[in-house]
Amino acid sequence: MARVCQVTGKKPIGGHSVSHSNIKTKRRFLPNLQTKRFYFAEEDRWVTIKLSTDAIRTINKNGLATVIKEMRAAGAKI
Repeated sequence: MARVCQVTGKKPIGGHSVSHSNIKTKRRFLPNLQTKRFYFAEEDRWVTIKLSTDAIRTINKNGLATVIKEMRAAGAKI
């Protein structure tokens, strides 16, 4: 499960590609994942996280310390 956001838990979902003649074939919708480094000042170190662009907005809004605290409470190793 490599294509999963570590913050929001977004992962690929399934769907159909629909042609002009309305033939449906299976496809995957992948989340927009980015690998991003943040400086975690509370522990004086850099943290690399694979997250969606929606999660980057969440970190900008709530702060890195709050998001990491919630991730650790959920059982993630950071």
